[in-house]
Amino acid sequence: MTRAKPEDDEYWNSSKFKAFTFDDDDDEFSRLKESKRAVNSILVGDYDDDDEDDVERVSWTGEPVGSISWSVKETASNIRSGSEQSFPKIDTTPSLSKQGSGYSLSSLFKARSKPGAFQSFSESFSDTSTRTYAPELRKPRSDGKDFVSDLSPEETVRRMQKGRAFSLEKFRSLQDKLLLLDEAVSVYDGNVITAVLIYLKRSLSKEILFRELMARDVALRHYVHYLKEIGEQKLLVELLKALGRTEDMALIQYKEHLDIKDEGRRRDFLKGCLSLPFSHDDATLVQDHYTLLERQIIIEASDKKADADIFKKFPRKASILNMPIITTLYYSCFYHYGESEGTFSSPSNIRKTFRISEKQYILTALGARAKLKSWFDVDSLFNTKNWLGYTKKRSPIGFHRVVDILQKNSAPVQVLQEYVNLIDDPELKLSVALKYKCHDIIINTYRDLKDRQQLIVYGEKLERDSVEYRKIQELLNSGQIRWKN
Repeated sequence: MTRAKPEDDEYWNSSKFKAFTFDDDDDEFSRLKESKRAVNSILVGDYDDDDEDDVERVSWTGEPVGSISWSVKETASNIRSGSEQSFPKIDTTPSLSKQGSGYSLSSLFKARSKPGAFQSFSESFSDTSTRTYAPELRKPRSDGKDFVSDLSPEETVRRMQKGRAFSLEKFRSLQDKLLLLDEAVSVYDGNVITAVLIYLKRSLSKEILFRELMARDVALRHYVHYLKEIGEQKLLVELLKALGRTEDMALIQYKEHLDIKDEGRRRDFLKGCLSLPFSHDDATLVQDHYTLLERQIIIEASDKKADADIFKKFPRKASILNMPIITTLYYSCFYHYGESEGTFSSPSNIRKTFRISEKQYILTALGARAKLKSWFDVDSLFNTKNWLGYTKKRSPIGFHRVVDILQKNSAPVQVLQEYVNLIDDPELKLSVALKYKCHDIIINTYRDLKDRQQLIVYGEKLERDSVEYRKIQELLNSGQIRWKN
């Protein structure tokens, strides 16, 4: 064994980096502990001021501590080793450059906001609760591709479908982006199509994107649905306008009234919508919506201060604002029935203004007046006079439905029987009478049908001393009726 030269001894004795010896195990062990503490201090971002010198601080790979590539590789090594911080090994492989990665810095590091200062890369690893690890940037060579940025559109889409790592940033030219979009459409995967569209939305001007989507119907439909889902109404309106779909554009703008809470501002917004290019039917509905809200605001302001007996006996349970037209009509029939047509709250005014059919009006008014047990008003809904001046009851909804509504509102038996008698169909009349136990109608119907057996059966269901039972017995004992059975 040759002896070391004197200059070598001088080097080892003067250098900061001491040579490894087998003589002093304790000294070597202490140096190992010091080295590990130094590494741990680097990982948590704490530097000892006493160790500061003019020698550049370096990592185990020879790169300056805190550089991007060092942080990425150190983080990746922590992923492979789990939560345990082992003593790092020397990595002799060349580090990946920043351009070789398909990931942005925001995806690699999760910055913590500090007042008045920016956080260094080393500090980003100091809090284990907020630590975000970078993914593996290199794949095994057996995979056939070292970088996800080298993938073709077909391979990129295939990776997206399988949930593997991919990068869209490589597709920078318009031609490449369109090839990627066409490939995504060809696989009929809505998630992949939407992901590509999000990238194109971010990387292309809206004019170019709109122009290209016009020639791609499937992608266009996905893009419209995506904008609706994320609530980008302004951009959606611009897209529909560029496509010439003015009616759809108008409906999207009209829908914005749902986000306006103040009724006055909503009314003014609806007034501005009247000039939008709606179809004829939609324009009529928007006009009615504006007129209805305007009426409701007036009625609400007036009824809040009203002291009529009807409001004292039946206090209002809710505001009339933003209620549907039928609810507004019901409210009007309940609190303002009988008012002249010249007032906004009059049921006849509302019926005329909003072109409510007779059938719908009768149903609504009947429910409101029956709720109040106002049977005189119920009668007035159906009373009509012929040219001779005779009064007759007529109903556009069928008297069997009238009976149902009256019964639900606990109408007296006399009132129910009056309207059951107005049902033209004998079988239907008998069915309704049996349902609501209108005894007189049932007995008279069986008498008219000369059905003695049914009359006997029904009499057995009644109490022996009731008026109806005695009436049945009188009919059965009468010799003037020629029974069929």
